[in-house]
Amino acid sequence: MPTGLKLPTNTPMENNWKDWETPPGGTGNNLDSAAIGALAHLYRGEVYRSTIWRTRLDTTTNWSVVTLGLAMSISFASPDASPLPLLLVGILIFMFLILEARRYRYFNVWRARARWIETNFYAPMLLRSSTPEPGEWQDVLAQDYLTPQYHIGFWRALGRRLRRNYMWILSFQALAYYGKIIIHPTPLTSLEELFDRMTLGPLPGIAVFLIGLAIHTSWITLAFSTRNADRRKHGHRDAVDSMG
Repeated sequence: MPTGLKLPTNTPMENNWKDWETPPGGTGNNLDSAAIGALAHLYRGEVYRSTIWRTRLDTTTNWSVVTLGLAMSISFASPDASPLPLLLVGILIFMFLILEARRYRYFNVWRARARWIETNFYAPMLLRSSTPEPGEWQDVLAQDYLTPQYHIGFWRALGRRLRRNYMWILSFQALAYYGKIIIHPTPLTSLEELFDRMTLGPLPGIAVFLIGLAIHTSWITLAFSTRNADRRKHGHRDAVDSMG
């Protein structure tokens, strides 16, 4: 048992971890060859789990691309085809985005743990050709296993998926919709005709335009505001919160 940990003596061992306190500088737990081997297997497990969840992320992105392609095929099949499928597919894309953000929060747990081991264990070992020195990184990793938690909030996860993939999908969807409006059934000749073509049932064209503008402005704002939040959070890299 590392000497730096303060453990109560009158409670069962399985409950002691709730009362552990990390002293300044970490527990000072040097790793022997057996512990290094166990940590290597632990790292392999974290990489495997992150790979599995990475595959699940790719699945929802593929669904978004495929459904957008189907909507474009229907809307551009003929000059008289309705542009409505290009609007409806936006609902599906946002649904896939929400699913992917939830999956990303799980993926980020395994990814962050693997990255933490790489930067605090393997990188020092490669640079110094010796066993990494003990420190607070061990306690941060231990606490993350003892009290599992998401390393990133839902909105930040949503913003990351927007910046990585969905900003391009949503932008392409908007371009396809307005491209359809502009060229079909005949090339556009006036702004009034644009709003007339955008009319959707009882909704006037100007209302559809403003709703679309609000939606796209919202996701752009979310994408860039969460990027700033990521930068602020990762200015501190000495606790579990910094692992995400």
